[in-house]
Amino acid sequence: MEVRRIAGALGAEVLGVDLSRSFSAETIRQAFLEHQVIFFREQALDPAQFMAFARAMGKPIEYPFVKGIAGFPEVIEVKKLEHEKHNFGGIWHSDTAYLDEPPMGSMLLAREVPPHGGDTLFANQYLAYESLSAGMKSLLSGLRAVNASSKANVTRTREDRIKEQGGSGKEYEAEHPVVRTHPETGRKALYVNTGHTVRFAGMTDEESAPLLEFLFQHQIRPEFTCRFSWRVGSLAFWDNRCTQHNPVNDYHGHRRVMHRITLAGDRPR
Repeated sequence: MEVRRIAGALGAEVLGVDLSRSFSAETIRQAFLEHQVIFFREQALDPAQFMAFARAMGKPIEYPFVKGIAGFPEVIEVKKLEHEKHNFGGIWHSDTAYLDEPPMGSMLLAREVPPHGGDTLFANQYLAYESLSAGMKSLLSGLRAVNASSKANVTRTREDRIKEQGGSGKEYEAEHPVVRTHPETGRKALYVNTGHTVRFAGMTDEESAPLLEFLFQHQIRPEFTCRFSWRVGSLAFWDNRCTQHNPVNDYHGHRRVMHRITLAGDRPR
């Protein structure tokens, strides 16, 4: 098995492994923690095999807004059809930061891909924090942020999926530190995102907006990112505690179908 970096900031391809057969969970987990997002190619996994890999990496959980596929409640279908204009999660975000215990990580497996486009961008939130000035780090150290499921700019898409698939219509809100410490690496990461963060705790939306807007722009600077182009059978596994991602919506008129599994996390500290 070979681990090959794809960018300076984060991301690596894991080569020479068939996840439907035996693999070293420890080695893959080490690559995951080191590179924050890892990618596999040509993984012809059925849902049971996909679930088996997920269980080797963590605890699969059900997604709060979308019903799972038949027989596998933890596997959701993420799709954009030919006639649709909005894609699922089409904004920079950290998955479900509005939960009290946001997920440790997520896995996405490509089932159908467009002839071009549909890439996913990832951003390193360790670097986003570490590149801040000492004064800004001091300011952020005591702040907490309010994250709400109602804020997402992709609400229409999410609500469409609720209606189509019978998911929960409940709204969620959670307060987390603006700078979180990764429970496994001990490194600090910026933990706000434009998709879900509404304001700082104890402040109004208007008071919070200028600083939040700076952070939202800062944390996705090009030098903090990598870009992944999908093929059928490609699998991405990212660390939700120290990355953000953004699926690029540039393939109108074409179909894109993915399967996703979310892995349980803990309360950010």
